[in-house]
Amino acid sequence: MLSLATLLALPLVLVLYFLWTFLLLLFRQARSPLRHLPGPPSASLFMGNLPELHHQENTGLVARWADTYGLAFVYRGFMGGRRLMLVDPVSVNYVMSRGYDYPKPDFVRDSLASMSAGYEGLLTAEGDMHRKQRKILNQAFSAAQVKSFTPIFWEKAIRLRDIWLDVTASPQSFSTPADPLTTQDANRAADADPEPASSNTLSPSALTTSYLPNPFSSFVPSKASPRFPSTIKSRHAPLGTIESSNSPCRLDVLPWLARATLDVIGAAGFGYAFNSLEAAAERRESESELARAFAVIFGTARKFRVMTVLQVWFPVLRNFRTENAAMRQATATMRKIGMELIEQRREPVLAKTQEMAHESEKRSCIEGDKTVLGRDLLSVLIRSNAAEIPTERMSLNETLCQISTFLAAGHETSSSSLTWTLYALSRNPVVQTKLRAELRSLPVPPSLSFDSSCASPSSTDDMDPYSDFFDRIIHLPYLDAVVRESLRLFAPITTTMRVAGTDDVIPVSAPLIDRRGRTCPEIRVRRGDIISIPIQALNKSKEVWGDDAEVFRPERWTHGRKEKDEGGCGRRSAVQGLWGNMMTFGGGNPVNGNRSCIGYRFALSEIKIFLYVLVRDVEFSIDPAIEIEKKVNVLTRPSVKSEPHRGNQMPLYIRRVPLLDVGETGARI
Repeated sequence: MLSLATLLALPLVLVLYFLWTFLLLLFRQARSPLRHLPGPPSASLFMGNLPELHHQENTGLVARWADTYGLAFVYRGFMGGRRLMLVDPVSVNYVMSRGYDYPKPDFVRDSLASMSAGYEGLLTAEGDMHRKQRKILNQAFSAAQVKSFTPIFWEKAIRLRDIWLDVTASPQSFSTPADPLTTQDANRAADADPEPASSNTLSPSALTTSYLPNPFSSFVPSKASPRFPSTIKSRHAPLGTIESSNSPCRLDVLPWLARATLDVIGAAGFGYAFNSLEAAAERRESESELARAFAVIFGTARKFRVMTVLQVWFPVLRNFRTENAAMRQATATMRKIGMELIEQRREPVLAKTQEMAHESEKRSCIEGDKTVLGRDLLSVLIRSNAAEIPTERMSLNETLCQISTFLAAGHETSSSSLTWTLYALSRNPVVQTKLRAELRSLPVPPSLSFDSSCASPSSTDDMDPYSDFFDRIIHLPYLDAVVRESLRLFAPITTTMRVAGTDDVIPVSAPLIDRRGRTCPEIRVRRGDIISIPIQALNKSKEVWGDDAEVFRPERWTHGRKEKDEGGCGRRSAVQGLWGNMMTFGGGNPVNGNRSCIGYRFALSEIKIFLYVLVRDVEFSIDPAIEIEKKVNVLTRPSVKSEPHRGNQMPLYIRRVPLLDVGETGARI
């Protein structure tokens, strides 16, 4: 039993702790070597420049600041804390190549951990744990392994295309929902939709079907849904027999693509059937148990809380985190299903590994495995763990964290990239037509099925005869250029943050002039200094990509090195990205710690297969009067500027492109 004196002293101790911590922070800021660097004035004592930066993807704020203050400058964060912004390629290369010297700040790891249900996933692990996980998981994302996933990409792309063509074949009016993250009462009010969708100037018969919510923000059974075409014709009928009005139909492509990529990562990653596309197409009220659980976790992680900000400055507050009942239940559900998935794989995987232990195939049991164990990520993860020495195996909690980590990272980034690519093609019909011509110039094997009801082979080996066809899709030159240009202009992750793990000196491409007028040949940082890397601003640098850096022009990738040199792209001015002199997938020259995207091959193959199937048969356009904005909340999502109440959406007009003669295109899809 605490004495009265102790109880009275506790508030005083807490006040003294917060006051002392705050004074230490102020003292640290006053002595920081960053205090001499130039930068914009702080707009707010508490929020600093953060409100301005929240909309910078639509305003080009970082580029303007770089023009004014140089390629390395300081802006203000919470409580006026100084943060270093690096737009200098040399400085960026230095920081991004040293992932363990410059880890993610604690508040970033906290946010990511809330989405991946723990701190032991690949996105949140640091140091030796991350090094071990990266070594194991690299085997699961090798070129040969990713190649084995292409039949799954193909199957889901075909199904999505068929659903979209069903929509164009049975045009009806639908209402557009409000923000799916609002309360149930708000959702019910939004269902009334005081402004029903109507025809657009593109076509008097163009009707809207923009109703489907995002799969990870709307798995709420009580949410009412507008009507959907009563028949799913392509499920049972060849594509060529589907009748179509051939008039543009308005469709919100964002949630459909999110559902398709969710199905992909479920099947390719863990052998788990979300059936998210089918649930939406058939208007089922119920979703899979795992999807509902992840919806709660992911939705909670996106919410902004003042407590999260205070925990940055007062770490002791992290010991008082609480979870509501829904969050606890969702976490328990994810753990239960994860355990079930692991147990289903463990025994046959370990048995097969022992069988192969004394065979010459041992070294290739991961790469390109064709056994009955399956080639999904979870099977490969368990098999690779069994192949490693005990000290290098992942714990059970680490393995469970990978499930939620790759569910989040594996579907949201791909769906975002596909959505923005279709948007870019809608704004550039000439590029879209040129791309479609290339796609249709690649003959489709006549024996390859294109009916979504039978697109899934009985085993992955059934698709091996078509591996050459899939390879040719991946290497189509103009398709590759379109994907590169889209990922350059519309990076799913627009900014990444790092924190100096120790006192260090960061090199620069050219000396800086500080506030005192002194020349600085380098940037000094102290342990704990936060560094921002504006990925999107780097991808749009005019010094690298030329005066048309903000223009969607795939041809810049098709004319070889000469075109890039003429546009201003040189090795000294370009960042050393993992892919295409861009930071979209992270740094590509690790010195101490590789934090680049481990699944970039997976993402590129998935995006290209989907574009091949969709753009080949569907024409995409957009109302020229609509202004699309970027909304950043972990990832960059689209929103209609005049319809903020509707949340994230990408309303495009889709129209079936008439099939050409077989002699011109090979087999009909």
